[in-house]
Amino acid sequence: MNWLRIVRAELRKLTSTKMPLAFLAVFAVIGAATAAAVAFGTDMDGSKTFISTAADQQSLMAFAANALVIAGLFGAIAVSREYGHGTVVLTFLTTPHRSRAVVSQLAAACVAGCVLGFVGASVSAGSVAVGLTATDYGFMVSAADLLRVLVASMLAGAAGAVLGAGIGALVRNAGGAVTGTILLLIIVPPLAVQMVSETASWIPNTLANVVSGIDGSVGVGAAILGIALWAIAPAAIGLIAVNRRDVA
Repeated sequence: MNWLRIVRAELRKLTSTKMPLAFLAVFAVIGAATAAAVAFGTDMDGSKTFISTAADQQSLMAFAANALVIAGLFGAIAVSREYGHGTVVLTFLTTPHRSRAVVSQLAAACVAGCVLGFVGASVSAGSVAVGLTATDYGFMVSAADLLRVLVASMLAGAAGAVLGAGIGALVRNAGGAVTGTILLLIIVPPLAVQMVSETASWIPNTLANVVSGIDGSVGVGAAILGIALWAIAPAAIGLIAVNRRDVA
């Protein structure tokens, strides 16, 4: 079977359930909370300086770090549930070459994560814009910076979904895959920074913020490469694991 046809089939599987709707609902909640915070939130002195500059507003709408985690959970659930429901057997019967099948799953997760990242960043930016209408401040972020926020979120979403999908293929259990993704993206990085402070510039959250333009810890090129490596490593481990063990 043509590889692109396999990817399209995997994408159809991802969109044929209610899981994407659940994640969209999460974005709606985050968006509503962001709009409310912008409209009604204040600093400790009662002022609203947290939205008073273009940099402040860009920081509020930057969604890449969130996209990395949310898409990671999406990828982990999407792949691991195939093993839990046994549908992966049909996948491997249709595509006996396991590497091709797993790469197709990773590619589909990548596309889905990219879309999730774009939607999340769009909702975030729109929420900030809506919230600002209830304040004395206007929308100050330039078109170029807004585009950077969107692209960064798409990149982070794609990387996060591939990372989660790799963990899902490795663990093959939805609960374990979700736990592994949370450990890798949320719990382990701060612990690593506590042990070796120099790693602070290379944890996923920092790298996502660098690409979004709200952190200057490392160069943008290095940050993109770093995010890619965070995604590729678990994906490669998951691919190797699938090739070396029984499906059931």
